Amino acid sequence: MKPGMKEGQTAVVSFEVTPDMFAQFEGNVVHPAYSTVSMVYHMEWASRKIILPYLEEHEEGIGGAVQVKHIAPSGAGTKVQVKATLIELKKNTVLTKVEASNEAGLIGVGEVVQAILPKEEIKKKIESSLMV
Repeated sequence: MKPGMKEGQTAVVSFEVTPDMFAQFEGNVVHPAYSTVSMVYHMEWASRKIILPYLEEHEEGIGGAVQVKHIAPSGAGTKVQVKATLIELKKNTVLTKVEASNEAGLIGVGEVVQAILPKEEIKKKIESSLMV
């Protein structure tokens, strides 16, 4: 890992809610609102943006855990901003606090854990999972 990553760093993902982000299962929309699945995706993406500048050529980040509380709905066309803040860095493990907001206020909070590992190690873990 390249030097310089430190607690307090932030990254943001901003977007407008579209129908592909609605709460749905098997292609059937349950609610025409921003889904928890999409929120998790955007929280992981904002968190990943923090680590990207610090990855060495032979490294990659891999998700370790996600904790999310979806507080309020956000309908089609609303503008959402997801902010990740690095709150703890221990060796190769990165913990970020994440917050999602729209024009009306806070819609979600959580934490994302990522591990930075050699690409070869990740490849071996994936390959060994296929042998089960």
